[in-house]
Amino acid sequence: MSFQVEGNLLLIVFVSYFGTKLHRPIMIGVGCVVMSLGCFLQSLPHFFMDRYEYESTVSVSGNLSSNSFLCMENGTQIFRPTEDPSECVKEVKSLMWVYVLVGNIIRGIGETPIMPLGISYIEDFAKSENSPLYIGFIETGAIIGPLIGLLLASFCANVYVDTGSVNTEGLTNNAEIVKNDQEEKQKEVKKEKDGITKDFLPFLKSLLCNPIYMLFILISVIQFNAFVNMISFMPKYLEQQYGKSSSDAIFLIGIYNLPPICIGYIVGGLIMKKFKITVKQAAHIGCWFSLIEYLLYYLCFLMICDNSPVAGVTTSYEGTHQDLYVENILTGCNMNCNCPTKIWDPVCGENGLSYMSACLAGCETSVGTGIDMVFQNCSCIGTSGNSSAVLGLCDKGHDCSLMLQYFLILSMTSSFIYSLSAIPGYMVLLRCIKPEEKSLGVGLHTFCTRVFAGIPAPIYFGALVDSTCLHWGTLKCGESGACRIYDSTNFRYIYLGLPAALRGSSYIPAFLILAILRKRRLPGEEASSGTVLVEAKVTGKENECKDRHQNSKVSNNDEWKTKL
Repeated sequence: MSFQVEGNLLLIVFVSYFGTKLHRPIMIGVGCVVMSLGCFLQSLPHFFMDRYEYESTVSVSGNLSSNSFLCMENGTQIFRPTEDPSECVKEVKSLMWVYVLVGNIIRGIGETPIMPLGISYIEDFAKSENSPLYIGFIETGAIIGPLIGLLLASFCANVYVDTGSVNTEGLTNNAEIVKNDQEEKQKEVKKEKDGITKDFLPFLKSLLCNPIYMLFILISVIQFNAFVNMISFMPKYLEQQYGKSSSDAIFLIGIYNLPPICIGYIVGGLIMKKFKITVKQAAHIGCWFSLIEYLLYYLCFLMICDNSPVAGVTTSYEGTHQDLYVENILTGCNMNCNCPTKIWDPVCGENGLSYMSACLAGCETSVGTGIDMVFQNCSCIGTSGNSSAVLGLCDKGHDCSLMLQYFLILSMTSSFIYSLSAIPGYMVLLRCIKPEEKSLGVGLHTFCTRVFAGIPAPIYFGALVDSTCLHWGTLKCGESGACRIYDSTNFRYIYLGLPAALRGSSYIPAFLILAILRKRRLPGEEASSGTVLVEAKVTGKENECKDRHQNSKVSNNDEWKTKL
């Protein structure tokens, strides 16, 4: 993702400016073709790399050659991260990441002209009362794509990487080229004839000296830092806080969050069109709707669940809660099982406790295959000989499921309210700058949000989230892998608290914009007021002519009466 941002940043400011001097629809089309090339390059490692090896001691297919994942008392097994050390060397020397790097950069370059040139094109050729609605449709389309992607990702999260051969006869490829019979006439009149680079620096200086524009960029950077963090880590938050699987978390986000955003964009654009909202009114709508959603956001702190009870990590093997999370993985019931302590293949015991692996639960036998496998004779689960466990962490219970429903409903409501403010707020950005500066203004705005939010936010937020990790996984070569379980309480404070602090600070420049707008006329308003004055002058002259004509009629009538 960061490489895609870098590719975008290489050109976005210059494309935003120079693109207005060229045929903008053609530039957008070329960008889409370049994006497709980048996506193609990103997909190549899937076909070139060797088969994926999973971090697991339990065979998913069920074709087990041994019961090495079970408790083997007085055994002499040695658990090794990998059977062939040379594979680790091969993986380190692999250059497959180059395809992803280059593909992301090319994809980012192709993405560059789409939004700046597209939005400025709408602003230049659509009626002022219609452009908010059209931009709302564009933003809605930008949400529908990720919505479909999330639903597809929810399905793919349950599919293993190597799915075998694919029946190519069942695949279809539809490529339709839509041609417009009518081309819109260019209405822009180019004032400069000395070269397309003449006004770049003056335009840039004008934007940098525009207080409303710069304050809006500051708001965007702060709020983007908050939202990038929330969106990026929301699936992980649902997994750790409410015990959902990764596929379920992605599916819930797609269903509960994205449709309300689409509806909010369209409704916001309709409101702007229906009531002919001015820029000052749009600024108030955007600010106050956003503030209402921000206050509702604090209710998320009440929708909490406890840590998953994992023996030796968050609780003792007797089920007692541990305030200090010090791993005591080995205990009397599994001390002689020769269990690996770094493997994460959690099982849920019938006593309601989870264990890092069937071996650490003291299970000696298993029945069934794959995800339906049941482990039996587990000495750490109970004293009876028929104690059993199943794969996966234990469910967090009905109360936690209820909290998840409340959280999702609140998230859906908040998404709709905030999206109502998005289009009015974006119109403030477009209308506070001169028409000839709009493409460059949108490009510079995107550049700043990517540089100061899109790139650094996942880095520092990820580091803070990782600081709450309780147990790290282990890769096949012994390196530290992904975090398997977090301290849900500290995770919640970071996930909800940091965005709350960031968003709260963004309302300081927001109120400054409202104060400035009370005393300042924007470029669009000056033009409209000028039009009103011209119309008034014309109307005045027409009335004056009518009065003269009426007076002449009266005088003629008086003169005629006198003669009579």
